[in-house]
Order: sequence, then structure tokens, then C-alpha cells
Amino acid sequence: MKRILCFGDSNTWGYVPATAGDRFDAATRWPGVMQQKLGAEYHVIEEARNGRTTVWDDPMKPHRNGSSVLPMILETHTPIDLVMIALGVNDLKHYFQLTAVDIAMGLGTLAEIVMQSQAGRWDAAGNRCSPEVLLLAPAPPVVSAQPFGHKFDGAPERGVGMRQAIAKVAQELGCGYFDASSVVTVPETDGIHLDEAGHQKLGTAVAQFILDGG
Repeated sequence: MKRILCFGDSNTWGYVPATAGDRFDAATRWPGVMQQKLGAEYHVIEEARNGRTTVWDDPMKPHRNGSSVLPMILETHTPIDLVMIALGVNDLKHYFQLTAVDIAMGLGTLAEIVMQSQAGRWDAAGNRCSPEVLLLAPAPPVVSAQPFGHKFDGAPERGVGMRQAIAKVAQELGCGYFDASSVVTVPETDGIHLDEAGHQKLGTAVAQFILDGG
């Protein structure tokens, strides 16, 4: 059985758009959809937190820095065959003032943590390997009347070029890449979170990508 770890933020957690924190059920969230499509030969593990960033400490929401918890999570779920990193949107909050390249570099740092770990399977020589990595570039945020206290003001503009920057980092590191915006768009409901249809489309597409050897 192949084990896939989904390391993400509120869109992996299943935050229902424009609510105070309601959550889609496990079968609706995109990792759950992916599990259904992949079948019994795969085990999909959700490790998601609302507000999680790549490598940045958020002064408004402590304990959201992905790089600080990823090593522990990798050890917790060893052995892992594939780590999917689905982050980047929270890095677009206006008080970080990060560029698309900065965010891509943050994702690259997380990928390197995985690639330098020993959280994979044993090889023929008896050495613990590292898991494969897939960077999932998020569908970009859109302007909405529900701006989460204006924390995401200007996020659509700052996010321009982020997908291309993440693709370049993935190529440089030799890890996988999937562009969520190739199959989903963020609704204007709150400008950040996928709706139920988006989760269905994303989970289905990523599962097919994996089955096709991506």
C-alpha cells in the first residue's frame, strides 16, 4: 500500500467558504476524494491546518509555520511514499509583503526538508530513503466581499506569477508539480476557499495525475 501525506492549509482541511470555520466532511474534502479515486492500494493522510504558511511565523496566528512542524509530522507518519505540499495562499497576507518568488522559495524549503528526511521506505541496501515530493500550486485567490479582516487585501495581485515560480522551483529540485488552477478556480464566496465542486474536481484530477505516474 502506498502512503501519501497531504501537507496543507485550510483548503486541505476543508474550510467551507464564507463560514466561521465549518468543515466539509472527509468524503467531500479533496484528499478524501483523491482517496476514493485511488482506491485501496493507497492510503491518503491529511495533515492540514487553517492559516498554515510555508516558512513564515504569522504574528496574528502563532504556530502556523509549516517548516517548524513538518519534520515531526514526517516522523509521525513514516513510512511515506509521497508528500504533497499544498501551501502558499496564506503567505499572500498583506502584512508579509512577500513576492511570488519568495513564496515559491518557501515551498522549496519544505520540499528540501522532505527530500533530506528519512521518512520513506527501506531500500535494498537497508537504508531509509526519503519520500517523493509533489508541489501543488494553489489556485490563486480572487477579489471577494469576504476579505477575512482585510488580511488578504492585494493577494490576487501579489499572487501573479506564483504558479510559474513554483513550477521553476519544482524543476530545479527534481520534484513533482501540479497546478491546481488547471482544474479549479476559487469562487468569489470568500476569495480564498474552494467550494464542494472545487474539492471534487481537484481530488479527482490529482488522483489521476498520480495514477498516470505524475
